Amino acid sequence: MLRINHNTLIPDSEIELTPIRSQGPGGQNVNKVATAIHLRFDSKASTALSPEVKERLLALRDKRISDDGVINLKAQRSRSQDKNKADARERLARIIQSALSERKIRKPTRPSRGAKEKRLADKARRSQLKQSRGKFADD
Repeated sequence: MLRINHNTLIPDSEIELTPIRSQGPGGQNVNKVATAIHLRFDSKASTALSPEVKERLLALRDKRISDDGVINLKAQRSRSQDKNKADARERLARIIQSALSERKIRKPTRPSRGAKEKRLADKARRSQLKQSRGKFADD
């Protein structure tokens, strides 16, 4: 089970982990050991997520989430397969957590009249200071 928060648990049967070979230099084991992990999670078919969360996941417009709602992650930071599995699961949890919370709608605000007056007064004071730095005319 992958715990997202205190209410949301994703069963391991819904997460597909496939070992693959890592990219880059790797010494003697580079062509023999599959230490990287490819994680695949179908959010649309998931029973653990509510329809609202599934909708918000699709709205994230993350390149790791396909149009079908499938989340694809590749973990290869470590040379250990177990560490890469843990890393992939942690990254999946972070993606789902970002979709769990609803975004607050921003209320447009205006500066108060006092704030406008203060800004203009500061501007005038600054202008006066700069004008006072000008060259003096010789008489």
